[in-house]
Amino acid sequence: MNIEMIRAAAQRLEGQARRTPLLNSAFVDEIAGRRVWVKAEALQHTGSFKFRGGWSAVSALAAEVRSAGVIAYSSGNHAQGVALAARLHGVPAVIVMPKDAPRLKVENTRALGAEVILYDRDHEDREAIGAALAEARGLSLIKPYDAPEVIAGQGTCGLEIAAQAAEVGIAKADVLVCCGGGGLTSGVALALEQEAPDMRVRPVEPVDFDDVTRSLQSGRRESNTRSGGSICDAIVTRSPGEMTFPLMHELCGPGIVVPEEDCLRAISVAFSRFKLVLEPGGAIALAAALYHGEQLSGEHVICIASGGNIDAQMFTRALETYPSP
Repeated sequence: MNIEMIRAAAQRLEGQARRTPLLNSAFVDEIAGRRVWVKAEALQHTGSFKFRGGWSAVSALAAEVRSAGVIAYSSGNHAQGVALAARLHGVPAVIVMPKDAPRLKVENTRALGAEVILYDRDHEDREAIGAALAEARGLSLIKPYDAPEVIAGQGTCGLEIAAQAAEVGIAKADVLVCCGGGGLTSGVALALEQEAPDMRVRPVEPVDFDDVTRSLQSGRRESNTRSGGSICDAIVTRSPGEMTFPLMHELCGPGIVVPEEDCLRAISVAFSRFKLVLEPGGAIALAAALYHGEQLSGEHVICIASGGNIDAQMFTRALETYPSP
């Protein structure tokens, strides 16, 4: 991985991905006790940053290879990103998704033209299923985070953050990233190392699924005991990626671990103050800025609001349980 791959991905994404806004609210600043800037990736195509990596990976394939089709495994956001990228390229897509994935994400993936294959995440291995189908059908496997072109695509979000922060006079900040396997986190960290070296990337994870935070502390890849059971389904993984962890270990600051309740509170704040709809995993970086400020330093904090694919029931629960101040 290198910055040139991210810049090349940015060129391929030009005219395809949205340049999502960097938002600020005086009301939110008051809650956090510092200036909070939200990179609204929930407004990206398919409702998350994952379209960046999906398009980057699909567009990087040789035409004759791409024409056979692609396959991915995902709880939903990578699924939709790859499905849309495949549809726009006019090639087939097969997506392996857990049976307990949010219904909205499964329905959206099918609506984008992908074939969805459901599996039991407690008893089946999605990587084994994906690899077997790829070999049997001649499909190109696009991993959700441990793939160079996927990381490069996610890193384009970091290029935008550096440029947008400079536009408003910010040179130094903690950049909080919703973190699962580490594709977005490592890509953004690599981009900012070159474009905004005084910004420090901080991975943010839910309680009980803090494998990256523990891995950064120990210096080796740690694992979670469970593979599911969090409302933050979009960022739940067993362990950080083999490719992403060395990048995070070299470039990132300490991780921040956030209770699920704070994610629900942040969903309510994002809707009330930014008119932004977020899913729990997509709101966790904002939750860290709002309710865990003792772990931050400096006048500014930038949060990536990474996804907004939330079911109506979960969204209603957040708004009703935690009315925004």
